[in-house]
Amino acid sequence: MTTGDPPPIRIVIAEDQAVVRRGAALLFSMEPDMEVVAQARNGAEAVELAQLLHPDVIVMDLHMPVKGGVAATREITRALPRTQILVLTTLDDDETVFEAVRAGAHAYLLKDAEEEELLETVRALRRGESRLTPQIARKVMDQFRRLSASDTSPAPQSVGDGPRDEAPGSRAAAIGELKAPVTDALTEKEEKVLEHICAGMSNRQIAQALFLAEGTVKNYVSRIMDKLHANTRTELAVRSRRP
Repeated sequence: MTTGDPPPIRIVIAEDQAVVRRGAALLFSMEPDMEVVAQARNGAEAVELAQLLHPDVIVMDLHMPVKGGVAATREITRALPRTQILVLTTLDDDETVFEAVRAGAHAYLLKDAEEEELLETVRALRRGESRLTPQIARKVMDQFRRLSASDTSPAPQSVGDGPRDEAPGSRAAAIGELKAPVTDALTEKEEKVLEHICAGMSNRQIAQALFLAEGTVKNYVSRIMDKLHANTRTELAVRSRRP
């Protein structure tokens, strides 16, 4: 790294399996623009290390002892909004994906991802981007297709029944928290950009696919976020109801 280069990306790895944790640390340490500052064996340690070190990125497993990755992600993102959470897990069921995104995860990769994809995702987080692997993005969009269809067909109620409130911790209530009003319709070009975001593409890749300048894509992304009331690209994927 030469003088004038940005400081290395400071990374904490939260993973209960020692072999996986050390392997990831070795991978990151070989990159000149990355630095592993700590390793956590569970979610509680991840929270403590995050508060102590204020890392740029935390690579977070979800299934860990003492405190799980979703709970740790929620605590960290609330206390340290500048720290980016990259979920790296074997769990790809719908409910786990939604829980992690709702907790504040900025990226979601499966452990069978290629090494280069993991490294590029860490760099994308430094640039302020968010990433979903294509298979995760498809799960998210499929779920919202089902939600959109069910919205048009309210559940029948028995005669004399009043409206039923969902318990705060129920699955239906959790899904309800993902919904957000769309105050302005997206333009055709914005819809195209959104489709590429949900496919996990970066601004540069979108620009190449749509023959646009990268700065123009950034402007489109900003407008889409405003319209869909989203703060990150990951939130765009879960708030969008269009295929």
